[in-house]
Amino acid sequence: MAVPSNTRETYGAVGIREDLSNIIYNISPMDTPFLNGCGRGSADNTTFEWQTDTLKTAAANTQIEGNDYESTAATEPRRLTNYTQISATQVQSSGTAEAVDFAGRKSTQAYQLAKRAKEMKRDMEFMLLEGTVKSIGSSGSARNTACFSTWIGTTENATSNVVAASTGLGLTNNGTGSPAPGPDGTTEAGTGGADTTTTIALINNVAERIWNLGGTPDTILCGGVVKGTISSSTVGGAVVAEPRGDIGSKNSITAVNAVDVLVTDFGTFKVVPDRHIPATQVDFVDFDLWSVDYLRPFRTETLAKSGDSVKQLLIAEYGLRAKNGNGSGQLKSAI
Repeated sequence: MAVPSNTRETYGAVGIREDLSNIIYNISPMDTPFLNGCGRGSADNTTFEWQTDTLKTAAANTQIEGNDYESTAATEPRRLTNYTQISATQVQSSGTAEAVDFAGRKSTQAYQLAKRAKEMKRDMEFMLLEGTVKSIGSSGSARNTACFSTWIGTTENATSNVVAASTGLGLTNNGTGSPAPGPDGTTEAGTGGADTTTTIALINNVAERIWNLGGTPDTILCGGVVKGTISSSTVGGAVVAEPRGDIGSKNSITAVNAVDVLVTDFGTFKVVPDRHIPATQVDFVDFDLWSVDYLRPFRTETLAKSGDSVKQLLIAEYGLRAKNGNGSGQLKSAI
């Protein structure tokens, strides 16, 4: 049907008010399970240190009557070191940009600062999990704080708390096969071995190794694919129908096919998906043994004005403290 002549339509009309919502929709994930789970500490220097110690292996201890005893050889604690690293982002807005009326935000500078703060927090989660080794830095070179994977793993045998090879053996923190004195933040754990598919048997394997070392982790951090693998495993694979609301109602059944808590012979674990963990990494974490120590907590600094604009710097300086790496562990997974 043709439109009658001289009918006024919107296509060429002038003066129609725009319809722009005052809501800005952003669904980018902001959860950071590892960073949120760690304790919060303080550092007084760019280099911060702590000590760990162990007891000797249990053995038979029977002595003869009237023996003249000699002192048992003393073993010293280990002294560990990490460095703080700096994360920062700058936001700059012109005077005009601050004066005009933006939809969905009163101040473009404040909006961008809030957005950058969320991005920095996600960056921290990524760096603390992705394999960075510690580096003291230099003039013109940034310092790096050692990440989670560099503080776990002991020796390449059945006592290691890192499982990476297809044989199920643990690897050293340097992947060479020779005994290592212990993790110290200098090399990522489990390098040099073939990754293997996540199974309940391997999860139990890692849990037992940590238990043998004295650890009691209660959280498994993993990527989305591994989370699905755990949920579809022999332990958690059954689809369970649970009643909701009035029993007997046609709309009262919910199908459940997820494992959020995994009970093993060597501990009960919350299974938590983490979007920023490497896809082939499954971390067993005792958060009581980890803290993020701040030399400079998150702060916003207004920089010197050099023209018709506002310049602000969001900055934080922090490092990861592994109070005892033997209390956590890792499975290198092929997903």
